[in-house]
Amino acid sequence: MALVVGLTGGIGSGKSAAGKMFADLGAALVDTDDIAHELTGPGGVAMAALANAFGAAVLAADGSLDRAAMRTLAFGDPAARARLEAILHPMIREESLRRCRQAMAAGAAYVILMVPLLVESGDFRRCVDRVLVVDCDDGIRIARVAARSSLARTEIERIMAAQCSRADRLAAADDTLDNNGSLARLADQVAALHRRYLHLAAGKPA
Repeated sequence: MALVVGLTGGIGSGKSAAGKMFADLGAALVDTDDIAHELTGPGGVAMAALANAFGAAVLAADGSLDRAAMRTLAFGDPAARARLEAILHPMIREESLRRCRQAMAAGAAYVILMVPLLVESGDFRRCVDRVLVVDCDDGIRIARVAARSSLARTEIERIMAAQCSRADRLAAADDTLDNNGSLARLADQVAALHRRYLHLAAGKPA
């Protein structure tokens, strides 16, 4: 499989904005969050296993995963979080790689594989050629998440604490995007990396 770039960053860092910019420039984008939503939606293939593992308390009325209830459970109980990841991560990884292969077969020069927990997940790390980290200050991340969601600051901070540290994420990076500034500044950085990835992809055997 040709060049696959793993795009990651902490909650509120701007992964989605960066991913869309790469897609607008012509890269194929595979978003594991989208895949997770499909797997845990009404009739999703992960729902039977999740219901069996966690019971009716994590089911919404339409048969989908009650994400708020599951988030509260997972972030309050490390064992529950481990069970959740053991169910979902293999399914997400399999579908992600299928979509990467599909994009390459359709002629994509390279794929951006967007994985929030890429650094934390050794399995996903082995699936990518480069790790691209979207980075910004913690205060900015908290403000962004608070502006787009109903999460309280304490809950945002709890989610951040459950993810790997900013320092560890940056240490794992092959490339970085500084998203402390404007979207225009982010777009300039994305455009520069897009040119670099096209060059790298041209020299990488299928």
